[in-house]
Parts: sequence; C-alpha cells; structure tokens
Amino acid sequence: MRPKSDPPAQAPALSASKAAMRRIPGTTQAMNDAPTAVLLVAGQSTDASLIQGALANSADTAFRVETVTQLAAALDRLSRDIFEVILLDLALADSAGLDTFDQVYKAAPNSLILVLSSDQDEATARTAVQRGAYDFLVKNHIDAHWLPRTLHYLIEHNTVRDKLRNTEKRFRSMEVVLQAARDALFEEQERAQVTLNSIADAVLITDLTGNVTYLNVAAEAMTGWSRQDALGRPLAEVFRVLDGMTHQASDPARRAIEEDRPVDLAIDRVLVRRDGFESAIEDSSAPIHNQNGAVIGAVIVFHDVSQSRAMASKMAYLAQHDFLTGLPNRVMLTERLSLAIGLAQRHHKQVALLFLDLDYFKHINDSLGHAIGDQLLQSVAVRLTGCVRFTDTVCRQGGDEFVILLSEIERPEDAGHVAEKLLTTLAVPQHIGEHELHVTLSIGISIYPDDGEDADTVMQNADTAMYHAKASGRNNYQFFRSDMNARAVRRLFIESSLRRALRQKEFVLHYQPKIDLTSGAITGTEALIRWQDPELGMVFPEQFVPIAEECGLIVPMGRWVLHEACTQVQAWLSAGLQAVPVAVNISAVEFRHENFLAGVASILRETGLAPGYLELELTETILMHNAKASAAVLQALKSMGVRLAIDDFGTGYSSLSYLKQFPIDTLKIDQSFLRDIATGTDDATILSAVIGMGRNLKQRVIAEGVETHEQLAFLRTQQCDEGQGFQFSHPLPAEDFAALLVSGQGYLRPTEE
Repeated sequence: MRPKSDPPAQAPALSASKAAMRRIPGTTQAMNDAPTAVLLVAGQSTDASLIQGALANSADTAFRVETVTQLAAALDRLSRDIFEVILLDLALADSAGLDTFDQVYKAAPNSLILVLSSDQDEATARTAVQRGAYDFLVKNHIDAHWLPRTLHYLIEHNTVRDKLRNTEKRFRSMEVVLQAARDALFEEQERAQVTLNSIADAVLITDLTGNVTYLNVAAEAMTGWSRQDALGRPLAEVFRVLDGMTHQASDPARRAIEEDRPVDLAIDRVLVRRDGFESAIEDSSAPIHNQNGAVIGAVIVFHDVSQSRAMASKMAYLAQHDFLTGLPNRVMLTERLSLAIGLAQRHHKQVALLFLDLDYFKHINDSLGHAIGDQLLQSVAVRLTGCVRFTDTVCRQGGDEFVILLSEIERPEDAGHVAEKLLTTLAVPQHIGEHELHVTLSIGISIYPDDGEDADTVMQNADTAMYHAKASGRNNYQFFRSDMNARAVRRLFIESSLRRALRQKEFVLHYQPKIDLTSGAITGTEALIRWQDPELGMVFPEQFVPIAEECGLIVPMGRWVLHEACTQVQAWLSAGLQAVPVAVNISAVEFRHENFLAGVASILRETGLAPGYLELELTETILMHNAKASAAVLQALKSMGVRLAIDDFGTGYSSLSYLKQFPIDTLKIDQSFLRDIATGTDDATILSAVIGMGRNLKQRVIAEGVETHEQLAFLRTQQCDEGQGFQFSHPLPAEDFAALLVSGQGYLRPTEE
C-alpha cells in the first residue's frame, strides 16, 4: 500500500492490489502514545537485521520490535501478547508456505499482517493476501527510509478510523433504518419482478385507458409482443382473443375495471399470437387499486391449456377404450348396456349380451409370445366388429375376453344368428406374420329382460353361459339357463378347492398297466391323477382338469404328477421290483410352457430316474398346433432319452408328413374306435388301418379302453401290440400296483380268460 504522495524510487515494494483497507486491526494507538508492538517473524538473520535497523532508526514513530525465527516461537508469543503489526516471512526453518500464514492468521486474526516475500514467491504471497493478509513486501526491495513511513501511514490510517467510529455510531441507527427501508423496497420490487418472470402464467397489466403497461416473460412469449413494443398500445392489439374460435372476445380488463371485481372468463378462449399462431387459453382478470382504494388499472393472468385439454381428451378416451384394440372397454360397455336396457324398456324391445372367450388363447401367448398374441387380439377385434351392426357395441373385457351388446333385438334368435356368424368368421385361419393361427370362440348369451332386469345381472349371466359353452366342448354358443348358476357356483368352489389341494397335497396317482397282447407281460403303466377331497371324496380328472386348465393351475399340477410318477418308479427300482416305464399325459398348456423342457430335465435329475423309464403322451391337436415348434421340442425330449407317444390317436387333426418326422415311439388308439367293433361299423376298418399304419411306421400301437373279450380278440387278430383297459385292470394305487408287479411277476392275463 503506497502513501498518497509519490515515494522515491527506493520505496518498499508493497503490492498495489488493494485500493482500500481490507481489514482493520482491533486496537490501534496514536503515534505519540506507547510504541507500536511489532512481531517480526523472519527466517534469515540478514532480513531481520535490516528490518530491525529500519524501524529502530525511525525518527517519527516509535516501534517495539520483537523478533523470532521459527513458527513455533511466533505462535507461542502470539498466545501470550497482542501485536498490532506482524511482519511474516513465509520461509521459516520449521514451516513454509501458506500453511505458515494460516496458522499465524488463526492465532492473531485482529493483527495487521504483512507478508515478506521473495521475488520468486510473489504468487504465494498474493494467495496469502486473498486469505486475509493485509499486503506483502518484497524482501530485497525493503528500504530503511520508507519502511517506517509505510507502517506509520497504515497505523495512522487506522487511528483516524477509530476516531471516526464514535461519530459513525451516532448516525448508524438512522442509516440502518433508512437502508433497511431502501433494501426492503428494492427486494420487494426485485422479488415481484423475479416472481412474475418465473411463473408459468402470463401476466399483462393495463392502465385505466386500456393501454398495456406491463408484460412478464411468459406474456411476451404467448402474445409474440416484446415489452418495449407493447407498452402504451391498446390491449386489443396486444392481447387478441377469440371467443369460441370465431368472434373477437370482450375486453377482460375493461370488465374488471368497470365492475371493480375479479372476473373469470370463458374457458373456450383462443389467443391469436402476433404471428397468427393460435393456442387455447384460460384467463382471469382483476382490478388494480392505489393506496386510496381507487381503481387505476387491471391485471390479466392467462396460460396455455392446449396440451392439458388434449391430454384430458386423451385420458377421457383411454378411460373408456381398450388401449390395444381401440374397442370400448368395460366402463363404456356398462354405460351403454344401462342405456340400452332403459331404451328397450320404453320401446318394449329386448337386449342381448354376448360374452366371448378365445379358446386356448393362452397357449398361443405362451408358445409364440405376447407380441403375436396382441396382434391376434387386434385381428379378432376387427373381425368381431365386422359381424355386428353400427348401433351395436363390441367391447374388449380384458385378456382374451370380448363382449358384444346387441341393442333392441326382436327375439333371442337374433342373438343366436349373430353368434353363428361370429363362429363362422373366426373359423377362417388368421395370418399373423408368418404364423397361420386357428382360434375358436366360446360364446355365452343372456337376454334382457328374461335373464336379468339390470346390467350387472345380464352381464353375470352371459359370463356364466360362456363358461357352460367351454364345458360343452368349446367352439359353440350357449344361451343362459337358470340351472347354469348352480354349475357356476360349483365351478368356483372347485377352483378354490384345487388351490387348497395343491398346497395340502390332496392329489394321488393311480397306475393302470399296459399289457403286451401276445405274451401278457406288463410293458408299462400310465399314471392317472385322482383328487382325494376331504368333502367331495374321490374326484376324477374329467371333473377338475378342464377347470385347472382355465384357471392356470394345470402347470403346477402337471409338474407334481410328473415328479410324483418319476419318484414312484425310482422307488420301485430301488426296492428291487421289475419296474416298467411310466406314461404321463401332458396338456397343451404344459407342453407350450417356456420352462417345459427344463422342468422335465430337472425332475429326472432330482428323482434319479433313467429317462428310458419315462414316456410322455401328447395328443395330435397339441402337436399339430405349431408343428415345426412341436418337432423341435420332441427332438429335444428324444435327445434326453425320454419315450414319446401320441395319445387319443385318430380323434384329432394330423398330418402324415409331420407324423413321419416326429420321433414318436407309440401310437395310442382312442377308445372310441373299440366301442362299436362288435356291431360291424366302420370303426373296425379304421382301427385296422391305424394298426397297419403304425406297424409300417415302425411304431408300437396300443389300444386304450379295452373292456371286453371281443375287443381283445379283435385286437389280437389285427396284431395290435399292446392293450390297456378294464379287461386287464382298473387303475390301482401305488402300493397295489407294486403288489401286482410282485405277485404277477410282471405278467397279467385278461380277467375273462
């Protein structure tokens, strides 16, 4: 810091970085009082001697200089005495650099600290100044004449400041109050300005004459007018608003001024921007008053609602429509059904409700994936819509369920005709990508007012009729009948009981032997599930397996059957019995499940059963649903060493070319072909052809459902390989079948021989 008069060329090199005092020491004495206490902390004796000599020879100021050469000594002195001035060398024997300054500054924060720096270390000295040092001196430029005068100037400056403090104190309170008032006003104005420019709403202000006096940033963007261009212009020119997109809207500011109250404006306003772009807005206006309560203008607040209105419209649509197919959903169906019932009641008409479910849709989803399943649902939706009138409603209920509302029909037969049309339309294969998909419908129909007098009852009864259609073989329609409710209740009871049965292990397996028709040897056995219900007693598969398929329990149930059967055969082998391979029937849902192959392999590992002791039975319908995919799964199973059989052969659709490619070991002829052999029907011819075909394909042929001696004799004449049925044995519990293996030594003669 230089004095006001120009010093000679040899003046001490103080930095010119400070134009004013940065910091005031706590206590400063006048020049004619006690000597000023100076602590010199110098690392080299030559620097200390030079500074001590300069201060000792000062003619106008008395200095009491105490010198130390290490940081530790300096800190010790500062802890015991107060020094008004500290001359600090940053290069000491026990410390160097900024850490030296930091420690001294912490020990004497109220002292005036001047850093002693070399020419090469000015950067460090400047950093020390930034941290709180008053200034710095370059050591090789210290002058004996100017050093005392420089310190004198600094100390005198502080002394004068002390004298002014009392005077300043008298005015401080008033100045503080005035400054606080000025700051509060400024902050309020700034806050208002920042707030108005920060909010998303546009704000526009007019005076009493209707001319614009203010726009915030949002208003500038929405109107297309800058504040400079808009000030003083009529409101109608800057804020051009149409009412209902056709007529110029009334002046909102004028209304607020004239009525002296806030005004909520119409919700169908459209703002025309300066460049002609239009946007939907919502706005309101309010009068502005002066301190006397007189109206001096108006403020208009508005915002763009184009996106929110579009979103509200979209949300309203989605709330009533299915996102995948675009069809009305359950919400809209309920509204339209209630409306249709009301109209039918007044016009003495009838209303029909058709509840539709795609048969085996879950199989397609599981085997081909949800993307294909979604495309199939969209295709089905188009076909269903094409089968009804414009006034009817096709709704997607959820999943693979659809509902069709036929309003104001003349008679129930009209609904039947529509159902037949739907079945015919869906019978045509659907091409989704590279897949040719065959889907059918199960349809339940209820009629208002015969089957219910309110929407909920009509819908519930249509749902009940649909389940009856499924139970009747699928791909058909059923009108609701009152006795169906009892069946529906029983179905729900069975479904809930099945879940309990899985948890509590209420299922058991019975085993029915397969017999070589030439030797009578037991060649294998089929595992058949039974349900030992604590209330219903013994329940047979046909009573609960279809329900298990519909409610999704067939997969865990099938896995249990497979695991239990493999465990039992391995137990017989471990007991030394002449165990035979066990056949397990596999449902379509299990076969197409993504974890089917891994599950089979896992069960074989867990039970330790050799794969050759396991035979899986699948129907033609399952295999031909997606023949290429089926062939791949069969090859994987064959690679494991598992035996494969086609069950109920002859009752489903099959392709001989694919049948030849499938690695099948056994054909099981459906028992329906055996029933009427004695009456001379064509079944005997068909049966002979199937047995011959199996022999030519080098596959074993087994006839199931052998119940009479005549049937057995016919099969032997046709050289059928094996038979299974009551003629040999009923299905037996595991312990009874084990006894059969022991007592019969693996042979079993027909019961009538």
